[in-house]
Amino acid sequence: MANVTFILPDGSVRACKASLGLSLMEVALQNSVTGIVAECNGAAACATCHVIIDEDLASRLDPASDHENDMLDFTTAAREPGSRLGCQIKVDARLDGAIIRVPKGM
Repeated sequence: MANVTFILPDGSVRACKASLGLSLMEVALQNSVTGIVAECNGAAACATCHVIIDEDLASRLDPASDHENDMLDFTTAAREPGSRLGCQIKVDARLDGAIIRVPKGM
């Protein structure tokens, strides 16, 4: 298990226990995180699981694929440094204690 905290667009906080191997999108859906819709169920085809990760966490994770980067061009929220698709980030020990921001406009 990893402890992951989502910061919602309104500033509220949702602390979650995340099972290893799930995607951040799945964790968000299991915990009713506002703003994560996941229309494509994790197929990286809709960008409705757009999240923002901080620079430190980004440096420890595998970089976004070209396809993920292309999909982020279609997100309804403004793309920012640290923008990722939650469906493409699997929970592992590197995410324990992570703070994940859901951007405004999602």
